[in-house]
Amino acid sequence: MKYFVRFIPFLLMVVLCDCSKAVESKDSVKIYEDSLMQVNYTPQIPKSFCIFGENVDLSNYYLRERFDRELMSFSYWHSQVFLIIKRANKFFPIIEPILKREGVPDDFKYLALIESNLDQRALSPAKAAGIWQILATTGQESGLMVNDDVDERYNLEKATVVACQYLKRTYELTQSWALAAASYNSGRARVLKQMEVQQTNDYFDMLFGEETNRYVFRIMMAKYVMENPQQFGFMMKKEDLYYMVESDVVKVDSTIENLTDFAKSYGITYQLLKDANPWLRSNRILNKEGREYFIKIPKVDDLRYSPERIKVHDKRWIINP
Repeated sequence: MKYFVRFIPFLLMVVLCDCSKAVESKDSVKIYEDSLMQVNYTPQIPKSFCIFGENVDLSNYYLRERFDRELMSFSYWHSQVFLIIKRANKFFPIIEPILKREGVPDDFKYLALIESNLDQRALSPAKAAGIWQILATTGQESGLMVNDDVDERYNLEKATVVACQYLKRTYELTQSWALAAASYNSGRARVLKQMEVQQTNDYFDMLFGEETNRYVFRIMMAKYVMENPQQFGFMMKKEDLYYMVESDVVKVDSTIENLTDFAKSYGITYQLLKDANPWLRSNRILNKEGREYFIKIPKVDDLRYSPERIKVHDKRWIINP
């Protein structure tokens, strides 16, 4: 160890020499200085914040500290945040109109984001599934088909409606969208019990378990960073974003014995069929109930990547709008 210590000054000199070569030009110096600033300064905390239409007073030290904890965690989660922004361009255009139609605040799209990182195949250890992380019992009670062949928790349009129904019912009972969000994490009964115990319906004045205590603040962080990504160093171009491939829709109300044959009959592969319809869980649809399903068939001409096909959903996400 003592011999290694002797070499530390020499190693530092080598690193500094390499750095000096890398920043010889004025442009390189500027980039280097900017990178140092990003390392040395923590993200700024706003004086107040609005989530679900409710104002949060961040001059309250307790709330400010909770906000700061999640801000540090989310804003330095670089690889995953980049991926989330890419996916948001693909899925927010589907989620937002449904939230609006159902009368649920637009900010709840960020709840879906923190639940699943917008991974349409997400499955939790508790077996909650899809972008909205819905449990099988909740899905079935809400009218979703959940079996070995079809699991509509992975159907984004239908799952978003179910999530909205849950949130609206909780809002009716609590008169607080923040508590509706908290109930999505802890369960409705626990939130109602704590309202009674703590004699308030203000989430930001209430104490929950650690996970629920952080939950709404994590939603706030998703909104804060997603609406100001470049402020946090997330620099992306239009061509970096994901987009939804255009599809035709086929209505099915009978059994399909082999989905591979079904896909090939429309000129696509089994893989492409499943990617466009993640709610198809096996190689068949044993439709004993005669239900109607709407299967997306990706358009072959739209499958080849082209930046021209990318529609930027939120100009704030990119540096070259």
